[in-house]
Amino acid sequence: MNVLAAEWLKIRSIRSSPLILAISLGAIPLAVAVAMSAIAMYDSAPASMRAGARVAELEEVVLIVPQLAMGIMGVLAITSEYATGLIRTSLALVPGRWPVLAAKSVVVGGLGLVVGPVVVFATYAVSWWMLESRYPVAGFADRLPTLVTSSLTVAVYALLGLGLGAVLRSAAGAIAILVGLVYVIPMIVGNLPEPWSERLGSVMLGALPREITGEDLTSSVYGALLSPFAAAVALVLYAVVPLGAGLLLIRGRDV
Repeated sequence: MNVLAAEWLKIRSIRSSPLILAISLGAIPLAVAVAMSAIAMYDSAPASMRAGARVAELEEVVLIVPQLAMGIMGVLAITSEYATGLIRTSLALVPGRWPVLAAKSVVVGGLGLVVGPVVVFATYAVSWWMLESRYPVAGFADRLPTLVTSSLTVAVYALLGLGLGAVLRSAAGAIAILVGLVYVIPMIVGNLPEPWSERLGSVMLGALPREITGEDLTSSVYGALLSPFAAAVALVLYAVVPLGAGLLLIRGRDV
């Protein structure tokens, strides 16, 4: 508990943490802006086009903001200590070493578990409140499973960033890989010839929430080859594998 309290103090002491949380929650007003734009387009469209008007789920449009922001928080939660040399003090006070990374995981993952649902459910509420009278918006009961799984990806990104930071000990390198997983790799996979596009697209983080709930992904840029159980395992592995590698390295190498 002392290590956990220390890690909570550290994450609050990083000057970028309040900014990162503000950016994450900024996805909500961003969703409002997108909804206002969609409303303006609908109102200015001719009646013949309004009947078939559709809009993407706002929570999926803006979800990338808290995902990337919390992933960066996870990176900085450990690389900031390597940059300042504080990691030597931390590991000297906790000779076993693994409790340090475990406590960081609890703190960073816990913040992700709070931020994710707040952004996702608030954005859905904005979508229903502002767009329901103009665009078809799925009911809350129908969307609930995907809302839950989508919100969990924010915590996964936070733990993924923490694991990458523990492995690389470099904020720039870890953030570059994180951004690659969010932006670059999905674009590359989407342009591969079949069947590789669908095979690799099915294991991308963006595909997993809907695969877990069994939603139809025929119109998605991702594949849908995984069963709900396999997709859930893949989502967990995105967090566990880099953290496991970081744990092995933090116990076995000099600081």
